[in-house]
Order: sequence, then C-alpha cells, then structure tokens
Amino acid sequence: MTADQPKTSTRTRRRRWPLIVALPLLVAAGLSASSCAAPDLGAVDGRLRPCPSSPNCVGSQDPDESHRIAPLTFEGDATTAWAKARECVLAWPRTEILEEHDGYLRVVVASRWLRFRDDVELLLVRDAHEIHVRSASRVGHSDLGVNRERVERLRDAFTSD
Repeated sequence: MTADQPKTSTRTRRRRWPLIVALPLLVAAGLSASSCAAPDLGAVDGRLRPCPSSPNCVGSQDPDESHRIAPLTFEGDATTAWAKARECVLAWPRTEILEEHDGYLRVVVASRWLRFRDDVELLLVRDAHEIHVRSASRVGHSDLGVNRERVERLRDAFTSD
C-alpha cells in the first residue's frame, strides 16, 4: 500500500454496517407508517365500495371478477349470524374496531412483523341471509393473497360449529 492510497480502516467498515442494516428497516417503517391513513370506506346505498385496480383487495360485492369473493351466507336468525361473524373477526390478533353500527363493521388488522394495516368490512343483508365482506391492504400493489386467505379463514370460522 502506498502513502497516496486511502486507508479503509476496520473502524470505518464497522460504521457502515448499521446503515446497511438500518436502511431497509427505515423504508419498511415508513411504508408501515404510511399505511396508517385510513381510506374512505363504508357502505354506500347498501353496497361496499369496489376494490381499486391493484390485486391487494377482495370484496363479495366487487364488480371485477378478479377481486370477487363469495359472501358469508347463513340460515336462521340474522342477529345471531351477525354476532358470530363479529366474534370471529374480533378473535384475530392485532385487530381494532374503527366503525360499527347497525349491520356494518369496519376493523383494521395489523400484520405481525411490519405492522402493515389492512381494512376489513362486513355488511349484513338480512333479507338475503348474507354478510358481505371486503378486505384490502392500505399500501403496496400485491398482498400475495393475504386478503383472500383472511376472508376464507373467516368463512371457515363462521361456518364451524
């Protein structure tokens, strides 16, 4: 090594690794924090809002076949069915109620590791014996099927005795 060449010390290399490790975590934290903004949701004229064009949303009333998922169906008393669906949703970890009124429930579910927030809505249609559902990620493009899987787990819990 000549006197003109800069010397990279072990100390300098040690200072860089926290940046290399911290940068992806900071980006993920920023995305997670940006998922805090609640989108404009709710039932309009007895229907849940349609999904955006991204594949990170499913809805039982969605006009787009790629986003559509079957509603929860029940026989018997609508009040009993609603109570069971509500209980199933609130049993999920990291779930918080954002809005609840007659036949409508909106919760936010935070992911385990990065705390990404997904919105889940239920809408009771008493006469049709259906509970419509919508589950959507707040950020990102793809959810790797998480929202569809969530609704299917809800269906399994709802239909089990």
